[in-house]
Amino acid sequence: MDKPVLVILAAGMGSRYGGLKQMDPVDDRGHKIIDFSIYDAKAAGFEKVVFIIKKEMEADFKECVGDAISRHMSVEYVFQDIDDVPANFVIPEGRVKPWGTTHAILRCKDVVKGPFMVINADDYYGKHGYQIMYKFLSETADQDDRYAMVSYELGNTLTEKGSVTRGVCKVDENSMLTDIVEQKNLIKTANGAAYTDSQGNDPVAIDVKTPVSMNMWGFKPGLFDEFEKAMDLFYNEKVKNDPLKAECLIPTEVDVIIKSKRATVKVLNSPDKWFGVTYKEDKPFVVESFKKLKAAGEYPDELWK
Repeated sequence: MDKPVLVILAAGMGSRYGGLKQMDPVDDRGHKIIDFSIYDAKAAGFEKVVFIIKKEMEADFKECVGDAISRHMSVEYVFQDIDDVPANFVIPEGRVKPWGTTHAILRCKDVVKGPFMVINADDYYGKHGYQIMYKFLSETADQDDRYAMVSYELGNTLTEKGSVTRGVCKVDENSMLTDIVEQKNLIKTANGAAYTDSQGNDPVAIDVKTPVSMNMWGFKPGLFDEFEKAMDLFYNEKVKNDPLKAECLIPTEVDVIIKSKRATVKVLNSPDKWFGVTYKEDKPFVVESFKKLKAAGEYPDELWK
């Protein structure tokens, strides 16, 4: 039976951050957030990592991240390319934005044959999520229609520096995901949290304890067929409404799958505090956070000796 594999979404353009945040050091040893994530995943039992990147960043990514990791884990690369579309699909003129995380995950179809965990390259999730996800994937490896998601409390995922997008979740009494919506323009407020709509209406308050997705998923290989169907619909219908910016996103397509009852998603709760570098102004907080974690003995000074 195939052991769970870690898949890392690292092809993002970093438009709000202003650069390739996947390769931006966050301590004086040159470690990136992705290094800490892989360190935690390895400790939880993962032995292989698949990086989804853009082909043009391959050499730099290997030098900054992959080569060091490859001495401790099995490493494979797949590439997300805007030109990787069906033969009969015409890319809209002026389109430079990738097609979204669903499109990215499909790049793994030929190299991932068993259960796999998905994370973002630029998010720090804490240790607990990897431990509970590895256990879930190992115990359900032969059940292709059972997925999982690690959820975080909304209040533990907000930044002081601007608005963010989160997958806002509804969960039933059995800890199963029943609804997930990509909510944009979430902000921290004096009283907790709120979101605004595109029409500029007054902010709508939202409970800071609301469970949200940070793209920490556990999937099985059957997902690839589901996502291929989703991308066909996306190319044929959804791109027409927003040709330059439309994206096919994991939470949106998972919501379709669970509501059609083709799979279930177990919600695994993490008490850890998320942090990341959505904006450049977030970096000092992230650097200080890792400094404190090291001082507390959570990580060695040098991760990849």
